[in-house]
Amino acid sequence: MPTPKAAAAFDSPAFRLVATLGIVNLFADMTYEGGGSINGPFLGTLGASATAIAIIAGAGEFLGYSLRSVAGYIADKTGRHWLITFIGYAINLLAVPAMALAGTWQLAAALVLAERIGRAIRKPTVESMLSYTTGRLGKGWVYAVNTALDETGATIGPLLVAAVLLLKGSYQTAYALLLLSSLLALASLAVARIGFPLPSELEQGRTATQTRFARSYWLYMAAATCFAAGLMSYELVAYYLTSTGLVAKAWSPVFLAFATGCGVIASLVLGRLYDRLGTPVVVVAVALSSLFAPLVFAGSFATALIAMPLWGVGYAVQDTLLKAIIAGVLPDGKRNLAFGLFYTGYGVGWLLGSTVTGLLYEYSRLALVLLVVAAQLISVPIFVVAAGSARRQRG
Repeated sequence: MPTPKAAAAFDSPAFRLVATLGIVNLFADMTYEGGGSINGPFLGTLGASATAIAIIAGAGEFLGYSLRSVAGYIADKTGRHWLITFIGYAINLLAVPAMALAGTWQLAAALVLAERIGRAIRKPTVESMLSYTTGRLGKGWVYAVNTALDETGATIGPLLVAAVLLLKGSYQTAYALLLLSSLLALASLAVARIGFPLPSELEQGRTATQTRFARSYWLYMAAATCFAAGLMSYELVAYYLTSTGLVAKAWSPVFLAFATGCGVIASLVLGRLYDRLGTPVVVVAVALSSLFAPLVFAGSFATALIAMPLWGVGYAVQDTLLKAIIAGVLPDGKRNLAFGLFYTGYGVGWLLGSTVTGLLYEYSRLALVLLVVAAQLISVPIFVVAAGSARRQRG
């Protein structure tokens, strides 16, 4: 039975904001993760090579992270948080069903990039709004709940796409179906804007305690950059699974749904544990995530299936633990920029990792596996040093 304090937290305006934005992200993730589950194979059918697919995915993620610093800076300077959020979601969501109209892989690639750019525009403002609730609800728990809701959407979306393909529908039909979830996400966002016009009023205590970008902030960014270099995009993984015949094309979205479903559980567990135990939770989660590549490229259906929960753990690190970490070292008055700048570094790591893994895929998958495992494990000691620096600064 929940304690009175816990019950009050769940019934608070702060939690209602977290839940409302979580519902927005549930429908949003249904859209772009549903599309993401088939982007790789679809690009392949239009003539794109494995290297091109990996580079497109890496460039998309790089733009999706690097442009967050620009969006965050503009949001801090103008104060137009909701306007920027709406623009970002509109681009992010409407680019996906537009894939149904793409007749060349170059046009499809442009839409993949547009979707990531839209996500970059709206991400810092959303994370900043959520940060105002962490004083009451806890950093790990706030981002865990939000991630669990959007990962629920990321599970449902690929399953809908898989159902279309299993019923002999085309990739284009699957993309077009995702227009419905796009519109539901935008409608939910309008509800959030009406209900919480000033999220900063929900702040309890000071959730941004730094006066500048501290040393720990930059160390955390360095660690995240290394981690990102080893976190492969599902576009390349799906291309590998389907092109080698390990998984039928209709089952590729099911694999992604399974992975993200495991990510929902991982996010909730890791978020709660982070609020209690801190950095050791990050170390264990990164170690588990590093086992994904050896298993998925082992060459069998069984090992690929076993690898999927570990992919979910990796994305729980990205979408829950990293946000909770940065929420603890935010500089006052620059929280949008702080989230955006942090993920710029993350995006650089992703771009470098995706480009190199795409090139290695054609020549040596053993070298690919060794690279991504090493990149993730190198991040562990940097996370530990960063946590020590943060503790000394607080002390």
